[in-house]
Amino acid sequence: MIAKTHVMALSALQSRCQLKAVVSTRPSRAQPLSAFYHGAAPQFTNDLSVVLEDPTIKCVIVATPPSVRLDLIESLTQAGKHILLEKPLARSMDESQQVVDLCTRADVTLGVLFQHRMWDTSIAAKSHLDMGKLGKIGLVNIEAPLWRPQSYYDELERGTYARDGGGVLITQAIHTIDLALSLAGPVKRVQAMTATTPLHDMEAEDFAVAGLQFESGATGSLFASTATFPHGKEMIGLHGEYGSLQLGAKAMELCWRDGSTETVTPDVDLSHPTASKCEWHKRVIENFIDAIEQGIAPMVSGSEALESHRLIEAITASSRTGRAVAVV
Repeated sequence: MIAKTHVMALSALQSRCQLKAVVSTRPSRAQPLSAFYHGAAPQFTNDLSVVLEDPTIKCVIVATPPSVRLDLIESLTQAGKHILLEKPLARSMDESQQVVDLCTRADVTLGVLFQHRMWDTSIAAKSHLDMGKLGKIGLVNIEAPLWRPQSYYDELERGTYARDGGGVLITQAIHTIDLALSLAGPVKRVQAMTATTPLHDMEAEDFAVAGLQFESGATGSLFASTATFPHGKEMIGLHGEYGSLQLGAKAMELCWRDGSTETVTPDVDLSHPTASKCEWHKRVIENFIDAIEQGIAPMVSGSEALESHRLIEAITASSRTGRAVAVV
């Protein structure tokens, strides 16, 4: 589903990189992507060795379902290819750790595509927090009120543990979870409930709610669902000593204790959703190229991405046991 966005982003980055090959189990279905790449046409193939044996290919974007990644990543790391991985890392915490370990042992750079961090509003929020403008954060609320029709889950076995590793938490809300953790820091304890509502026929959860206790001392809450029609807006609220911050893709709103307010809006025109998604992916890919060239960690490394998986696993465990669970 995200391949077109990647190709458009790479097309806009031809001063930094070239798209040389697209590997797909069905190259004929991938071939139309060439219309979105305005440079030398890439090779379309189902043969991974085309990538593995080409020394001019330095890095690979992996955008497969989580269920078919481990063997693929092992082959890529053995060939010394740097990997930019679509979220999530894998289906489970154990598999995710294996992905990180494979890249670490092979000394290749692993980046994870959490493009919400590249929102202009997210960058502004991070700056405010780093400068301590809100003071000590006491309350954090994370909301992902999303909608997916039943047809979404009927296709390609979505929402199954075998393919995706779970439902709304690991497939959709993980973006908002990652962004919230990057701003508020790690969670140490959760009390949660997950469920599948009668609005979907699927194996995994389409609803999750959790109380959160952050390592910083802040308290928080998380709500995520793909059963909230119409599709809502992902939002993170951070409430501090001197004011509160509400963060979304289209605006960051600040309400100060003295009664004054501020609003930060993005530089990108969000009236064109495809173009805006391409911009965020473009920024992540460019950051990944910088990381490789400079020998530094990308914006979201594999190790950092594990934090979201730890929290999701704790939420799932808490729901299963009905008890509070430590995030470890």
